Amino acid sequence: MRRRPGIGGLQSAVAARVLASLFDQYRLLGENVAKLRTDLMKEQLATFRSQLEDFARKHKNDIRKNPAFRSQFHEMCAKIGVDPLASNKGFWAELLGIGDFYYELGVQIVDICLATRPHNGGLISLEELCKVLGSRRKGAREAVSQDDCLRAISKLKVLGNGFEVISLGKKKLVRSVPTELNKDHNEILELAQGQGFVTVDEVERRLSWSSGRATDALETLLEEGLAMIDDGHKDGRRRYWFPCVSSVSSYTATDTI
Repeated sequence: MRRRPGIGGLQSAVAARVLASLFDQYRLLGENVAKLRTDLMKEQLATFRSQLEDFARKHKNDIRKNPAFRSQFHEMCAKIGVDPLASNKGFWAELLGIGDFYYELGVQIVDICLATRPHNGGLISLEELCKVLGSRRKGAREAVSQDDCLRAISKLKVLGNGFEVISLGKKKLVRSVPTELNKDHNEILELAQGQGFVTVDEVERRLSWSSGRATDALETLLEEGLAMIDDGHKDGRRRYWFPCVSSVSSYTATDTI
């Protein structure tokens, strides 16, 4: 004869059902709260975007002409997920014309990188790039900052993996060729910033490398066109010059263009 469930078993089953019911209620409550928060956030973002558009209309001349103000404007946009450079059409392009501005900058940057490539191997400092760009745009209404150059370069990624900004310590370099630089190459370039050149002995001493490792990395940079050699010294030590980090490029780049 089968036993009937005792009082304790019935109580446990009831408690389990109550617990499951409470869990479902809390889950639904959580989903409702999340939806309310999402709706509220969407409403706030819509308000912010509307205010940002009003701000842009009021200060469009400052945004166009003042690089520092333009940079702050981009930061404001980024915080609410607005990208004025996403398209050359639409509200932002019609109001500010900044899509066309960065498109024009991008074309000029590509032109400068191509023109200076025989001298620097496709690696130019951001500072040097901006200097040459500024000399080209003397008659333009809008001044150009390094921040503007970086934003224009970020839009050049559609051209492939050729354009990239590389950080070496506090210095930024713009790469316009699909050369892959490894850690050894970057350390040599950072070391060369002091004088514009390095020697095998200096690389061995300063980086604690073997002669083979130093020579291999330097010869690779030479083959890629990023370095130039200078053998005309009494000490007999070969200098590896790097136009992208030395003042040599200051006149070389402008002479080429």
